[in-house]
Amino acid sequence: MKILALEPYFGGSHKAFLDGWVGASRHEFTVLTLPPHSWKWRMRAGGAIFADKLKQLEDNRFDVIFCSDMLNLAEFKGLLPPNLAAIPTVVYFHENQLTYPFRFESERDYQFVLTNTTTALAADAVWFNSAFHRDEFLYELRKFLKRMPGNELNGAPAAIGTKCSIHPPGIDPLPVKSKRAPGPARILWAARWEHDKNPEDFFAAINILKTKGLDFRISVIGEQFKDIPEVFDSAKTEFADTIDRWGYQEDREDYINALCESDIFVSTANHEFFGISVVEAIAAGAYPLLPERLSYPQIIANIETDRPGEFFYDGTVKQLANKLYDLIKRAQDGKLWADENIGVAAIKKFYWPTLSKTMDDAIESSATN
Repeated sequence: MKILALEPYFGGSHKAFLDGWVGASRHEFTVLTLPPHSWKWRMRAGGAIFADKLKQLEDNRFDVIFCSDMLNLAEFKGLLPPNLAAIPTVVYFHENQLTYPFRFESERDYQFVLTNTTTALAADAVWFNSAFHRDEFLYELRKFLKRMPGNELNGAPAAIGTKCSIHPPGIDPLPVKSKRAPGPARILWAARWEHDKNPEDFFAAINILKTKGLDFRISVIGEQFKDIPEVFDSAKTEFADTIDRWGYQEDREDYINALCESDIFVSTANHEFFGISVVEAIAAGAYPLLPERLSYPQIIANIETDRPGEFFYDGTVKQLANKLYDLIKRAQDGKLWADENIGVAAIKKFYWPTLSKTMDDAIESSATN
């Protein structure tokens, strides 16, 4: 099949997703992209830009068009001649502008929420990266649309729901440490340095562990933007004698090394649509300790264990610290995993060679039905 892939924001997880699928797919892709900055303008103007680019392609005969949630798909199709507008379309929701976390609700632009909505309505198939993401979006969309005068769009969530399917992003196979390195337990926190990732809880738990006199090391990595929570500055000073890595790992190899060096991967996120760093950390052999919320229960559902709930804490700092205390002790005794291969084996379902076949089949079905 010939697939036209449109990505108005070709960076970060959007780029990693397309690069991974295109590299593993049996189908033929033509990829049109825009640079990963000024996301609001990408959503506003991407449809018109790509409509013009498609009309200018020397060969614009495609079986299906694939795009991300950053494209105004309804506008894009409306600007095409009938023969191109009739090509089946699939949209992939990495995130959405209705439930994407803002510190203040007044920062949310509801026009972008409607763009997501009309994009989903215009698509022949709607893919989400997790069932949690799909359910959250449709639930909140029902509430949002009831605020509109006249309630004319109240049926939109049901119409979108009939077209939804779940296709998690994939990862490339990662090197796995043959055995745990000697020394204190190594704890990794890897997320965007933003408030929705809740770094305050992580550092509060680390402070509790420090007062108990435990010997451990931490690495705190992740992408940073303009508004960095103040807790990072104070934590860098307070925990300076325990830090191995700090800040964004510019080189992919450095990021992979951070995963492979770690014994325990911790998330404190209050919001996340999928959690690719969790998947990558487990694939590298790290033991996950996650709040029992978001998409996390779905991600690790098939890790076999005879200790129910062992990979989760209840979302409180107290239980996070208590569970970390026990895990640090277990790591030092070499008994972190009951079987070190269980986590790595369970995560293989997210490898691109496996996921790409499912996606290839799904998009082929969308083009022929």
